[in-house]
Amino acid sequence: MTSREALALAVVGLPTLTAILVAVVPRRVVQPVALAGLVLSGLVAIALGIVALGDPSAPEVSDWVVIDAAAGLMVGVIGLVGLASALASPAYLHSTPSGLFGQAHGTRAYYAALAAFVAVLTAVPLAGNLGAAWLLVEATTAASAILVGFSGKPRALEAGWKYLLLTSLGLGFSLLGIVLLASVTPGGTLDVLSWRSLSADVPAGETTLVAFLLVVVGLAAKIGWAPVHNWLPDAHSEAPPPVSALLSAALLPAVLLVAWRVERALEPAVGESTGRTVLIGFGLVSLGVAVPFLWRPLAWKRLLAYSSLEHMGVIALGIGFGTPLALAGVAVHIAGHAVAKALGFYAATPLLGHEPRAAGHAVTGIARTQPALGTTMGISLGALAGLPPSPLFLSEILVIAGGFDAGRPWAAAAAAVLLALGFVGLAHALVETTGGSTRRRERANAPGLRSVVAFGAAATVILLALAGAAFWLPDTDIVEALVRGVG
Repeated sequence: MTSREALALAVVGLPTLTAILVAVVPRRVVQPVALAGLVLSGLVAIALGIVALGDPSAPEVSDWVVIDAAAGLMVGVIGLVGLASALASPAYLHSTPSGLFGQAHGTRAYYAALAAFVAVLTAVPLAGNLGAAWLLVEATTAASAILVGFSGKPRALEAGWKYLLLTSLGLGFSLLGIVLLASVTPGGTLDVLSWRSLSADVPAGETTLVAFLLVVVGLAAKIGWAPVHNWLPDAHSEAPPPVSALLSAALLPAVLLVAWRVERALEPAVGESTGRTVLIGFGLVSLGVAVPFLWRPLAWKRLLAYSSLEHMGVIALGIGFGTPLALAGVAVHIAGHAVAKALGFYAATPLLGHEPRAAGHAVTGIARTQPALGTTMGISLGALAGLPPSPLFLSEILVIAGGFDAGRPWAAAAAAVLLALGFVGLAHALVETTGGSTRRRERANAPGLRSVVAFGAAATVILLALAGAAFWLPDTDIVEALVRGVG
């Protein structure tokens, strides 16, 4: 077993073991055991990401496991967000009533479900087989649906059911597409669904094209691409803030990576132009649907949810353009979006304590009544808006430049216009949320503020580092490996 394979086994095994331990240890040690296991899991995942990105020209690919540059990027992001979400969870649990599972079992149920969610989520980018990837994505739904409805409030339970039903329906379409692919591929075993076998063995034809569309459209429901994004705003706004961070910053791009691998594997059969046009179409539609909502006054977590729709659209465009510039933008965007979005959701815990109306209404003037909290929210929203020196500003420039370089000027120009409109909406929200008119509030009531401020300081350093990385990344082996794809 190589060092990469050992790390890959550890990043899945550690949170799995943590979930089991949390389920059986005495109640008084549930939280320490959970935090220790999840922090260690996050550190190991970050280590695997560093190792994979440090030598991207030598990926390890088998019929069931793939450890390449794309997997390294996503596993590193999941590890970072998972670690931070674990550290943000005590403040949320301390400030929240017993919820769905009651006072006696709430903490145990929360951490067990969170660890299980992290385990299956980390495994998704490492799956070397479409069938295995589908099973893992479906497993993330089961684990995270419990967490979405954790508070036990009627709206949270409704959001959890909507998330479970709509994403499972979408994955049902993907399963039908997988069955069609298996039926036209020689061999008759599950090995034919590995990324390498799909690329080499799937014949061209109408059946393959229909199967490709079914798989990608089904995955789109889980990614949250418009117009099949209906679950996303409710689930992200009703889930516990640490879980919302994982859903938006880690789950959506992880499933998007599966769609990317499907498109790359089936390019020889369906045609490069066809596959990439589908992704570009989803990207433009997602941007177009997100913009009107970003212009409206929205509750904080709902605003962050609709910005997820916009940013998944940007990533889809970059993958669809497929040039080195565009894929460099994709890499920076995935990492930058994860850091900024997670920070925004973590800020929701002290925000709801400071201003309870924020659960269902847009809030203004937070920086006037709680400067540290307002500053942290401003860092998150400014980065998500693409306000320089945000790395998302640079990644969006790279994606648009990559579109022109790919010979798709109309799509690139349309994306530029939509991103400019989205920037105006988010910039207005930034000004109003932090410096707008104020209400009478209790300054001291902001649970978890110190940890959120620490997260904000760390996020600022990471975001600035990513902005610097955007300048040299296009000419690196990492981007070359992303262009090359699996194997």
